[in-house]
Amino acid sequence: MVVRILTSSLQGLDAQLITVEIDLASGIPEWRIVGLPDAMVNESKDRLRSAIRNAGFEFPTKKVIMNLAPASVRKEGTGFDVPIALSVLIAGEKISFPEPHWLEKTLWLGEVSLEGDLRPVRGALSVVILAKQLGFEAVVVPPENANEAALLEGVKIYSLPNLANLPALFKTPEAFQVQQNVGQLLADAQATMKQTAMVDFADVKGQSQAKRALEIAAAGGHNLLMAGPPGSGKSLLAKAFAGILPPLDLDETLEVSRIYSVAGMLNEALGIIAQRPFRSPHHSASMAGLCGGGSYPKPGEITLSHRGVLFLDELVEFPRPVLEILRQPLEEGVVTISRANANHTFPARFILIGALNPCPCGYRGDTTKTCSCSPSQVERYMNKLSGPLLDRIDLHLEVPRLSSQELLQQGVSASVDSSETVRNRVITARTIQLNRFLTLDLPLKTNAELAPAQLKAFCQLNEPCQTIMSRALERLNLSARGYDRVLRVARTIADLAQSPSIEVPHLTEALQYRSAFKGV
Repeated sequence: MVVRILTSSLQGLDAQLITVEIDLASGIPEWRIVGLPDAMVNESKDRLRSAIRNAGFEFPTKKVIMNLAPASVRKEGTGFDVPIALSVLIAGEKISFPEPHWLEKTLWLGEVSLEGDLRPVRGALSVVILAKQLGFEAVVVPPENANEAALLEGVKIYSLPNLANLPALFKTPEAFQVQQNVGQLLADAQATMKQTAMVDFADVKGQSQAKRALEIAAAGGHNLLMAGPPGSGKSLLAKAFAGILPPLDLDETLEVSRIYSVAGMLNEALGIIAQRPFRSPHHSASMAGLCGGGSYPKPGEITLSHRGVLFLDELVEFPRPVLEILRQPLEEGVVTISRANANHTFPARFILIGALNPCPCGYRGDTTKTCSCSPSQVERYMNKLSGPLLDRIDLHLEVPRLSSQELLQQGVSASVDSSETVRNRVITARTIQLNRFLTLDLPLKTNAELAPAQLKAFCQLNEPCQTIMSRALERLNLSARGYDRVLRVARTIADLAQSPSIEVPHLTEALQYRSAFKGV
């Protein structure tokens, strides 16, 4: 008799249905696994022998032939342990044959220890998404994966602590079912993450123009580049930026949690990502580390920044080829990794914040310290940033050195807004954008995602604005992409002012940020 147990294998961010087939035959006892298993799957044989015995079951003394179908897909990871162990126990008649829905309408997932305990695996949320798409009734997961699996309603989630609990699961499944209250789970996770210390805008001295630019970037999802001498506060401003971003909604929470689950970086206690990611890779990061990759491609830093922030400090210290891979995700919001056997597309809709010194010594244009760099040194230094990459950054900003009066200021000025105050304005502006997009049923989140055709509908310029833009096109030598990005920023500034249309002050401020960085 052939027994079939259903499970899944990760292919990028998606899960693919896998059938574990087992046949026990007479002959010299041996165990063979076929169907393109990798080393981790093959090693499970010795581990599961001990796990089955330590869980109180007897291992069948027969010839075990196991197939992982479809055989054309390579299987990797330890998530096959539970379905393999279950198939052995059922085929060997070591446990009673379960009801048909446990075999036909349930996906099984989990790694097994030598004592039979279930351990967490990557990508449980992707498996639940697959189960819902294919109409399955339930998914059985390790206890540590229960919270993330429970994020998606419509599929029953069962938490199985040990292989020894299998008979009890089949007899009284309600005792193992996870309660799925997504709203409460999200609220609890957000409350926990609020306790994480962050830099408040009110704690950053001076730099009012930089704070204004960061508010615009947060409201519209725009990319921003800061240039200034060492110690002017660029890194501190970037860290404070995380505190003015709006909270993730449920759809975004599912997107981000799924990415971190596949990457194996999900907090097991929370089982959910309830705060927008803030990633800050070192400039020694490799191309694969930034965009993702590997034999079995996994998300890189730009995908881990999805719906959040990618902060690249000392931007020009990154190798130019590494920076150039940002061009596709900045434009399209995805990154595609090509391999000989498959192409994997990962989401990458993030806000890029770059920080750099204006020259190698850092003091070019500084009012108090003289720059020691030659023109050729400055040119080589800035040439690491290509024109196409800079053209994709909406806001260019100079961050000057703080004055002695600003440095000596004690306490928090009453005129300086806190992060909470700024965040409320950002949330209001984003709500205006979402309501606008809903009128045309557009699946957009921010103005930064507007396509050229949508710009015509939402970013129309009146006659005075057209005159100003005509002059700016000549003076700033804007490309077509640069023109579109100015319109998007102007639309965001108008939304912050709760203006239904783009007016002259909104457009002039947007143009100011486009031309402020003299290094471009």
